[in-house]
Amino acid sequence: MRIAVTYENGMIFQHFGHTEQFKVYEVEDGKVLSSEVIGSDGAGHGALAGLLQAQKIDVLICGGIGGGAVAALNERGVTLCSGASGSADEAVEAYLRGELENSGANCDHHHGEHACGDHPCGDHQNGGCHAKGKNVGKTCRTHYRGTFNDGTEFDSSYDRGEPLEFVCGAGMMIPGFDAAVADMEVGEIRNVHLSPAEAYGEADPNAIFSIPIDMLPGAEELEVGERVYLQSASGQPFPVEVKEKDDASVTFDANHEMAGKELNFKIELVSVSD
Repeated sequence: MRIAVTYENGMIFQHFGHTEQFKVYEVEDGKVLSSEVIGSDGAGHGALAGLLQAQKIDVLICGGIGGGAVAALNERGVTLCSGASGSADEAVEAYLRGELENSGANCDHHHGEHACGDHPCGDHQNGGCHAKGKNVGKTCRTHYRGTFNDGTEFDSSYDRGEPLEFVCGAGMMIPGFDAAVADMEVGEIRNVHLSPAEAYGEADPNAIFSIPIDMLPGAEELEVGERVYLQSASGQPFPVEVKEKDDASVTFDANHEMAGKELNFKIELVSVSD
């Protein structure tokens, strides 16, 4: 059996879609025989499930993960154990003892109504996709370039040299991207402009909150503008940005960094398969 863990500096990295490394463990008769750290090879978010399949991974242990990624892993026969934290090595041992429980798609949290997804430009999507077209339900591979209205590029699969792979209409993508690809022809290049409602939604003022600094261990080290992970009331990790900080409290913003923004994409459909 081969077990992969989202990995960073010995610990379980807390967002599947952004992990740059996996630690892979070779297991036999309930014991770890060997382990190695592999890179994600610059894979787009939706392609990580395919990377694990190519590595013949049987089990993935991770922290936060969205519904689209869960579906992609299920399709590729990878058993998921999400909601884990702490030492990667200790988590694997706990899994082998039967002490880890899978929390499934776990990136919903109580500061706003965001759900993590795995797609080209961020962690959250706004309510899933209702795309209609001949490509819905099929595995699509696309190159894309994303820019803001002023022309600034924020993401590009061309730069990574690897198309993004996802199941169209499965909620793995932001709605406008999914809808654009749904009726494209292989080889077609399409330029689309997405409103916030078609991308990451509007910023939610209720997703900005403050925590007394003495209730947050290590808060003294936080800096304004830093992005960190907190835990929800149910113990699940979610990303936030430090907006303000004083001697008494720290104010966090749990909105996605793209919330409220208009986005532009150049999309090239590379291939479609059932």
